[in-house]
Amino acid sequence: MEEKSKTYRDELAELQTKLQDPGVFSTPEYPKLAKRQSELENIVSIFDEITKLEGQQKEAKELAGGNDEMGELARAELEELGPKLEAAQGKLQELLTPKDPNNERNAIFEIRAAAGGDESSLFAAELYRMYTRYCETHGFKIELLDESPSEAGGFKEISFLVKGNEPYGTFKFEAGVHRVQRVPVTESQGRIHTSTTSVAVLPEAEESDIEIKPGDLRIDVYRSGGNGGQSVNTTDSAVRITHLPTGIVVTQQDEKSQIKNKDKAMGVLRSRLLQAKLEEEQKTMSEARNKLIGSGDRSEKIRTYNFPQDRITDHRIDYSRSNIPGAMSGQIDDLIEELHKAEHELLSSEN
Repeated sequence: MEEKSKTYRDELAELQTKLQDPGVFSTPEYPKLAKRQSELENIVSIFDEITKLEGQQKEAKELAGGNDEMGELARAELEELGPKLEAAQGKLQELLTPKDPNNERNAIFEIRAAAGGDESSLFAAELYRMYTRYCETHGFKIELLDESPSEAGGFKEISFLVKGNEPYGTFKFEAGVHRVQRVPVTESQGRIHTSTTSVAVLPEAEESDIEIKPGDLRIDVYRSGGNGGQSVNTTDSAVRITHLPTGIVVTQQDEKSQIKNKDKAMGVLRSRLLQAKLEEEQKTMSEARNKLIGSGDRSEKIRTYNFPQDRITDHRIDYSRSNIPGAMSGQIDDLIEELHKAEHELLSSEN
C-alpha cells in the first residue's frame, strides 16, 4: 500500500507543479488537469486517513490486553475503529477502480418499437416517460431530437439527448431489448401478449472524436411529416444523412430550421460511429462485462416487465422487483444502482 500511495503522491506533486504555470489556465487541457488534481487529492486524503486509523488501531491493540480502565477504553476504541477503517478501505477501492472515460459524456437515447406492433409502440412511449420522469427528479435535462408517433398514440421511434452529471455513465446499462408482458388495451379476450422495444444509449461524440469526410455522406432534404407547426410541415426542413461507408442513416425533422436539423443529425451520426468504435473495443472485454453493456440492436432481452405478476426482472444480474407503476413513473433508482454495483464488482475483480 505504501508503494501505491507514493505513486499517487508523486503524480499529484508533478501535477501541482504543472498547474503553477499561469499559462496552463488558458489551454484546452486545463479542465482535465484540474479534475485529475481533485481526484488525486481525494485519493491521497483517503490514504492518509487509512494510515491514521491503522496507527490508532495498532496503539489500541497494544493497550487492549489490560484489565484496567485503559484496557477497557482501548477495547471500546477498537470496536469503533474497525468499521471506520473498513469504510475508508472501501472508499479507496472505489476511487482506485478504473472508470469508463465516456461516463461524463451526454447520452443520446434512441427508443424503437420492435416486435408487437401497436403494443410495442405504446410501451416505447411508456419507456420514454419513465426515463424523462427519472431525469426530472435527478437533475438531468432532456432535449428532444426526433420522434415518429404511431397511430396508436405511442412512438415508432423517439430519440432525445440527456445532459447533466455523468448522463452516459448513469444510463449506459439501459441499452438493450426491453420485453413487456401484459394484456393490451386492444385485446378483447384477455390474453397476455409479449412485445419488445429496443433502447440504444449512445455517448454523445464531439467533432474531434470522429472524422467524417464530406464525400462519405449523402444528404437528402424533404418536407417534415411530424408535429411541430405549419412551418415545419410546409418547408423542406427535414434532413436525412446516409453515411455511405457504414450504411448508417440518420433522420432529423424536429426543428423548423434545415440547418439545425442537419447539425443535430450530424451529432447523432458521430455518436453512432463512436458507439460502433466502442463496441469494437468491447470485444476485448470479459464476457461478464459485455453482458452488462447492451446494445439496442442486440436480439437478447435485458429486462422483462411482467404486468400481470407486477414484476420487473433484469436478466443480466438476476435482479427482480415489484411496483411496475412506480417504475413507469421514473422510480428506477434501484435498477440503475444494482447494475452499477455489478459493474463496480466486475472492475474490482479484474484489477
